[in-house]
Amino acid sequence: MWVIHLALRLAALYAAIIAGMYFAQTWLLFPAFFARATRVHLPESTQRLKVRTPDGESLVGLRIPGMGVKTDGAPSLLGFGGNAWNARTMVLILHRLFPDRSVIGFHYRGYRPSSGRPNAEGLLSDSLVVFDHLRQAQATQPIITVGFSIGSGVAAYVARHRPVEGLILVTPFDSLEALARDLYWWAPVGPLFRHRMSTIEFVRDSLVPTALLTAEHDAVVPRRRSEPLREATRNLVFERVIDSGHNNIYDRPAFAVAMHEALARIEAV
Repeated sequence: MWVIHLALRLAALYAAIIAGMYFAQTWLLFPAFFARATRVHLPESTQRLKVRTPDGESLVGLRIPGMGVKTDGAPSLLGFGGNAWNARTMVLILHRLFPDRSVIGFHYRGYRPSSGRPNAEGLLSDSLVVFDHLRQAQATQPIITVGFSIGSGVAAYVARHRPVEGLILVTPFDSLEALARDLYWWAPVGPLFRHRMSTIEFVRDSLVPTALLTAEHDAVVPRRRSEPLREATRNLVFERVIDSGHNNIYDRPAFAVAMHEALARIEAV
């Protein structure tokens, strides 16, 4: 009988863990608290942006204008950061990489000071609102979308539905659900997963010039989750694997070099 009691206790423990993960998945995927805690020093030229979504939420963003004459007519860079990033981190990384470009980033919904609650569907729909707002303000300004980690899915979504000049994906995944299945192979992810974001469907057969940057030792987004994007992307103009992990890729000199090459390849098309 002790075997039966042990099995029942293990089954109850497993069920409790699965239930906890189900209810905590939004917090696990979108840790807005950690993003809010990040503080960085931005240039004095930084401008504050604000847009209203169709469902009444307020999205707050930042723009750092480019420095120098090269900004005239050059595409702006619209960045979408990782799930623990805020807009400050996003624009500062892009500004340091490309000080001669105008760079824009928005706090995701639910990431203060933006309002609402974060979810994949909201992030995707909000990205189009942001793009449309930017184009309305500067109709002739070309835009290249840049996505980092979970932001790669958002950037690819914009590129699929709006006329962007190019797309740069850094440590991207083919599907958020597939990534969750990889990380939590012991859990019934399929029926419990609520946040759908299929990057591979957004880039499939797209004619947008696309650059793909991955990390050789990525434990968060394993390369097997990035590699399917290579075959699915019809207009892949640049690809580079950086000798790094998921989070320290930005510290590698090779990353900055690759980002500049990626932008140059996209603009050469």
